[in-house]
Amino acid sequence: MMIEDFTLEELKPKQYSVKTAVTLISPGTETAFLMALPKTPGKFPMYPGYSNTGEIADAGRDASKHKVGERVVSRKNHASHVVADEDGLVRIPDGLSFEEASFFALGSIALQGIRKARVELGESVIVLGQGLVGNLALQLARLSGGMPVIAVDTYDFRLEISRKCGADFVFNPTKGDLKESVDDVTGGKGADVVVEASGNPRAIATALELAGRRARVIILGSPRGTSEVDFYSTVHRKAVSVIGAHETARPLYESSHGWWTERDDTSLVLKLIERGLLRIKDLITARMSFMKAEEAYRQLIESKDKTLGIILDWRNS
Repeated sequence: MMIEDFTLEELKPKQYSVKTAVTLISPGTETAFLMALPKTPGKFPMYPGYSNTGEIADAGRDASKHKVGERVVSRKNHASHVVADEDGLVRIPDGLSFEEASFFALGSIALQGIRKARVELGESVIVLGQGLVGNLALQLARLSGGMPVIAVDTYDFRLEISRKCGADFVFNPTKGDLKESVDDVTGGKGADVVVEASGNPRAIATALELAGRRARVIILGSPRGTSEVDFYSTVHRKAVSVIGAHETARPLYESSHGWWTERDDTSLVLKLIERGLLRIKDLITARMSFMKAEEAYRQLIESKDKTLGIILDWRNS
């Protein structure tokens, strides 16, 4: 991994340049791409990142939606400066720090998955995998009326954070019978909604096993490999619906005001964070200078038992 100089591209008429404040590393996607896991491009060099926050430094001709000095988020990479189209920027609410706002992209990804689950008030929801996206999905399922919301992960460190963020129950499958634990808290019915957010292909079979009759299973994490599933017992007989929730599958359905878009979800996530309805600060494990990016990625790969969210600070670049 290297940090290299680059020349910022010339602004087109409706573009802005943004001086980066902080960026958030997406642990699952970025480390998977870095390690060239299955279902990733496997091509290098690559320039990772899609959770950029900063301040508008300059505006192109005819750019009118934002102002120089405005604080914004964008799906741009880890870099000291970025160029974005005006429709690719969303203003950060005044009450939010750059660090809190940097969770906009992962929050939006989690939100579109929960929208697809169509959680109803009082439905039980299990989220497998309590990385950043899984934790945010759990919180959003709770806000949507899920009850109980159940966090599952093999790392107790993550489960303790999930408990702080509102999980009704937390289960570590390495420390007991997961199916039995879920049956205990769902009255033996299994879950109404299971969100698979780990990206582990083996977890899909677990998700289907934990699902109750007529449940919805949401594949939110990107499985990096193939899965072996007993469709007769876990899908066919129980009439389970399996819903793919890759973010590129937007939009799914029409709301009263139109189709839900990435921009809608980004704006909503920022508002939820601003109002304290999405807990973010507990998800931040470390803040590092961008010069220590290599160390940050190493921690995310090698120390999953004690690392969750790492923010890279670019303000001294």
